Amino acid sequence: MLLLSKRGGRVMHVSMLAVLAKVKSSLRLHSDVYSRHIFRREVTRNKLSLARNVTTSSGLCAKLRGNSKKTDLSEKKLTRCFVDHRPVKLVAGSGGKGASSFHSEPRKEWGGPDGGNGGDGGSIIIKANRLVKSLAQVAPVYKGEDGHSGGSKNCYGRNGNTTYVHVPLGTVVKEQGNTVMDLSQHGQEFTAVFGGSGGKGNRFFLTNENRAPITSTPGAQGQERILHLELRTMAHAGLVGFPNAGKSSLLRAISNARPAVAAYPFTTLKPHVGIVDYRDHVQVAVADIPGIVRGAHLNRGLGLSFLRHIERCRFLLFVLDMSAQDPWTHLQHLQYELDHYEPGLSQRPQAIIANKMDLPEARSNLEALRSLVTKTIIPVSAITGQNMEELVLHLRELYDGYLQEDGAKAGKATGKYPNYE
Repeated sequence: MLLLSKRGGRVMHVSMLAVLAKVKSSLRLHSDVYSRHIFRREVTRNKLSLARNVTTSSGLCAKLRGNSKKTDLSEKKLTRCFVDHRPVKLVAGSGGKGASSFHSEPRKEWGGPDGGNGGDGGSIIIKANRLVKSLAQVAPVYKGEDGHSGGSKNCYGRNGNTTYVHVPLGTVVKEQGNTVMDLSQHGQEFTAVFGGSGGKGNRFFLTNENRAPITSTPGAQGQERILHLELRTMAHAGLVGFPNAGKSSLLRAISNARPAVAAYPFTTLKPHVGIVDYRDHVQVAVADIPGIVRGAHLNRGLGLSFLRHIERCRFLLFVLDMSAQDPWTHLQHLQYELDHYEPGLSQRPQAIIANKMDLPEARSNLEALRSLVTKTIIPVSAITGQNMEELVLHLRELYDGYLQEDGAKAGKATGKYPNYE
């Protein structure tokens, strides 16, 4: 149907049926697209919520997140990180050279020499630090900072900075086998090498006879030295015994230290130090010395590297394996090795710990040991904890005796004796 109409001189040709048909089809199309879009959005939302619920709440699909516990390092790795002796080469800084210059200024023809002196080279100091536990971080070579050269206008060169080598407490500094310094206190310092002095500028050589010197000297070379650092464990008591005598198990029983324990000899390859706490807040350090073999004073089985850790122990605890055959001969061999390493080392205040008393053959060996030895014998079992209280109390008696003896020596030197009542 075609409708013709005239309005204001304009003719409009409109096909009403065609317009209505297009409007209906477009509305139907838009409604279908909109419904499909809504459907897809709902499906996607449901999938995301389902996936989120599965990944967070499902124990079968989710990754188990337990408390990650730090695993203990093996004895082999601990030994690799622990270094108790190290040679080190120390070279101090050289001094800066002096300058040779003359003062230059307008309308001042005879300014004179103004070359400054060079700075001194930096020294190297070995310093004891209680936060350092091993010599592993000590480098094999240290080079001090050189001093700066002098300048014109009487400017002196800057001195080289001092280089510090931080070592643990108990480090002994040796040179060609002779002890040079024993660093046993926190903050204790030892100047190993001194830096070279700075050279002189031409201003230094100004005299009445020589008013225009051109001479300047170079800086002196710094000292050079090769030292050997040895770390000796600092503890009040030392557990001394043959391999597999139960020293590490004993240290674990009386302190919070956790050395490696196994059913084979030479489990401990480096000394461990444990702290025994008492109710009056007194702490006694006990060192687990690696096993000593026969001929240790001849450096058999790394004997010398183990024996030197006993030198600083104020009193000794000889640990005997009572399940072995003739355990009293072990005591004789241990005392023999200590005396041949350092005369009188085995005569320090001591106690004998008869370990592994939970085994059946230990009873008869204990009676035989008491009949042959007159010193204090403490039968214990590190595995079952038998008689550990007596060991801890006797350890405190040895510690108090050491304090009284040390105080008596100090009073004899100063004339003032402490009162221990």
